[in-house]
This record gives sequence, C-alpha cells and structure tokens, in this order.
Amino acid sequence: MPASPKAPQPYFPVLEEEVRLLFVDDDPILREFAAVHLASETVEVRTVGDGDEALAMLGEWPVDLMLLDLEMPRVDGFEVLERLAANPAHRDLPVIVVTGREDIAAIDRAFAVGATSFVCKPLNWRLLAYQIRYVRRARAAVAKAEARLADLARETGRLLQLAGGEAPSPPLAALRAMLEPLANRAA
Repeated sequence: MPASPKAPQPYFPVLEEEVRLLFVDDDPILREFAAVHLASETVEVRTVGDGDEALAMLGEWPVDLMLLDLEMPRVDGFEVLERLAANPAHRDLPVIVVTGREDIAAIDRAFAVGATSFVCKPLNWRLLAYQIRYVRRARAAVAKAEARLADLARETGRLLQLAGGEAPSPPLAALRAMLEPLANRAA
C-alpha cells in the first residue's frame, strides 16, 4: 500500500552504523548543511573548506569516508584525490565527489585519479546518505573478499610447499610466486 503524502512518515536514519565523515567544500553554508543533514547519534561529521585542510585533518582524525568538492581554492579536489592515491595510508579511503560539475571531463578525471563515487549538486541529502551507505557496504564487501582471497593464497602456498618439497617444479614455483603477494598483502 503506497504511503499517503498527507500522512506523516517516521524519520529513520539511513546511516545506522558508526561512521566518521569528512565533508570538504569551500561553501560554508553547504558545510553547515552537511553537518546538520548527515550527523546523527552514530555519524560524526567534520567539515573543512579546502584540500589542504582535508589532508591535514586526515593526519589528526581517522576518517571512514570523505565527501569532496572538486573546485576549491588552494588545493582542489582533483589534487586531493591524487595525493590520497599516492599515500599508502589513505589510498583505500572511499571518496564521494560532491560537485556542481557534471561535465564528462570532470567525471572521467575524478574517477581516473581515485574517486569512489560521484554526485552532483544541488544535493538531496537523503539520497546522499544512501550513497554513503552503499559505498561503505561495497568497500566492506571488497575488504572481506580480499581477506578471503589472501587466506586461500596462503593455504594454497602452504599446500604447494608440501607438494613441491625443497625444489618445486617450475609450474609450482610460478604459482607460488603469483600467490605470495596476495598472502603477504593480508598479513
């Protein structure tokens, strides 16, 4: 049965798990809206006005997800994405680009330098909350799959070592060499 537009609907938070969001935008009003619309009992939101402040914040406060504008003074969103990708401590940080740009060049460049997702302004805060939830779930699923793959790689390597003895055959040695990076990544 569809909901009646006249009947009040109960509010429920979209983001129920604990999450730390960093909202990066040079518009102070939009930053205030982000704090109001995204923060809850389980969601902590911090806001900064440009890329320099965002990168500094990452050193001070562990962030679960960044919401990033592209066009800002000093350090823009593209440069922030490039710096995150170059830093092993932050290269896996999910970043949702939140911008007024919707041209093909901006979209392609943002994803090429590391964006996880892309939404256009003006923002629908409810939809953005669902997008955050989706990105976090997808990131968790990838991490779980990578951990399982690393476990399988370690076990396969152990079995190959047992089967190959001290001097494994060239195919077994090649397979072991292929699997070692996977096993070491999870360690």
